[in-house]
Amino acid sequence: MAKLPEYIGPHAFGVKMGVIVPGTDIVQAIFKQLARCYRDGLLEDGDIVCITESVVARAQNNYVTTADVAAEIREKLQLAPGSRLGVVFPIASRNRFALVLRSFALALSGGEVIVQLSFPCDEVGNPIIEPEFARALGKDLITLEDLAGRKFAHPVTGIDYISFYRDIISAAGAAPQIILCNDPLRILDYRPHGVVAADIHSRARTKALIGARHPRCITLEELCNSGEAYSEWGLLGSNISAGEKIKLAPRDGSKIVGELQRLIREKLGVQAEVLIYGDGAYCDPTTGIYELADPRPAFAATEGLNRYREGFKYKYLADYYFHEEGKSAVEIESLLQEKEITSPAGGEDACEGTTPRLMENVVASLADLVSGSSDAGTPLVIVKGF
Repeated sequence: MAKLPEYIGPHAFGVKMGVIVPGTDIVQAIFKQLARCYRDGLLEDGDIVCITESVVARAQNNYVTTADVAAEIREKLQLAPGSRLGVVFPIASRNRFALVLRSFALALSGGEVIVQLSFPCDEVGNPIIEPEFARALGKDLITLEDLAGRKFAHPVTGIDYISFYRDIISAAGAAPQIILCNDPLRILDYRPHGVVAADIHSRARTKALIGARHPRCITLEELCNSGEAYSEWGLLGSNISAGEKIKLAPRDGSKIVGELQRLIREKLGVQAEVLIYGDGAYCDPTTGIYELADPRPAFAATEGLNRYREGFKYKYLADYYFHEEGKSAVEIESLLQEKEITSPAGGEDACEGTTPRLMENVVASLADLVSGSSDAGTPLVIVKGF
């Protein structure tokens, strides 16, 4: 592939890496491929190097088992055999939560797990029940008895997550109880011995509300955040793996992106930014499902990405200079290229519609769309012209 001509604007492309296994030196493996890109004229100053979190965590062998999680939650919430555990606002996901829920049930030795789901959707937009059905019931707390055996299939996976989560708990030897309610404090009506605030983005608020009335409440972030295999994010951002293994989010991400940036600068003479990305912040307009099941799009990023991307609304400026000042297309193009619009005529309207967004969030979302969560075999993405 030849270097693209300079009239091409911002673009991103995936780079194939082959299979990454536990024990791989991920920094050296990525740098080796970046050096190849550099030799082919595909890496230069100002580029952004994006690595998917999954290969970083796999290289780190960052796995725990359901037994590990069960033992830790027993200790942290002081759960005895036969205890009741409340689990508030988990997302509906086989990949993200099925093994975590199994771990919780395994911890109770014949106890009870009360799962409180939000409705009609979870926090990232996965449907739990049909909104029309919920409105017809007219209740703020819905039980399995209220559902009367009715199933609600997810529009993409076809899974009825109410039944799915109930069966996971039963199979692990605990008694399941599933309720639907948007008030996190209602879990306390079931007198749990401990509570897990299992939501992602609203976890601090949920824990604060429950923790003010219950002595033992933790978030997913507080489980698996220390030890031999751990992540600063705990179980947030974790994924199902083979057998009884759960892959955690990568650890020490800031150290990895900093080391890569240093190698690129010192050995290739290129000043690039580096980030480790997870789920992009993308809401699918067809299903209404919000992609971001990770706690944030970028698990780690170099300092140059810790700023807002903002600028002038070029389409507004083209209209303004043409209609209000009578400039030709050539004159407008010259103004834009010479960047003589730092304080353009048109005032604040020139920035209207250019909502400031953190660079790391925008770039991580772009990288995730390009790589398809690494399903395209390209866990390394290079973003140019940004």
